[in-house]
Amino acid sequence: MAEGDEEMPRDAKIVKSLLKSMGVEDYEPRVIHQFLELWYRYVVDVLTDAQVYSEHAGKAAIDTDDVKLAVQSKVNFSFSQPPPREVLLELARNRNKVPLPKTAPGPGVPLPPEQDTLISSNYQLAFPKRQLPQVEETDEDEEMPDQNPSSQEPSTGAPQQQQTPQRVSFPLTKLTK
Repeated sequence: MAEGDEEMPRDAKIVKSLLKSMGVEDYEPRVIHQFLELWYRYVVDVLTDAQVYSEHAGKAAIDTDDVKLAVQSKVNFSFSQPPPREVLLELARNRNKVPLPKTAPGPGVPLPPEQDTLISSNYQLAFPKRQLPQVEETDEDEEMPDQNPSSQEPSTGAPQQQQTPQRVSFPLTKLTK
């Protein structure tokens, strides 16, 4: 035995011998601990399921049938089986019945139509039109076209609003060739 094998637990020795039998010679020591954790978790899950099946059947203790059923349910839910070969062949026959589209002869690489590509534009931008705020003129504004700051009468009219420039937008149209 190698050095340090005497103080290893029995389960760790089993994992080490499994790795050696698979041809794995070089690995980190943490690999054994990871396999042991996976192993213990799997056993606990299977035995917990077996206990549930045993209680459901009204048995006092877990027997081999309960464990087999728990393992089989774990396998069914953990691993997915590929469909049978006949099913795959039938799907391939149905798919291959549809002929490929003919390509147009010409120079260069034939490309799909523009509507089938991912780089074609599939949207249009529409900007909402803004209405300019309407400024009402009062009689005072008409009478005093030129206000003088040195005037002694305070102005009672509404403050003048600055006009914002109106945005202009053009709708995008699809180019036709």
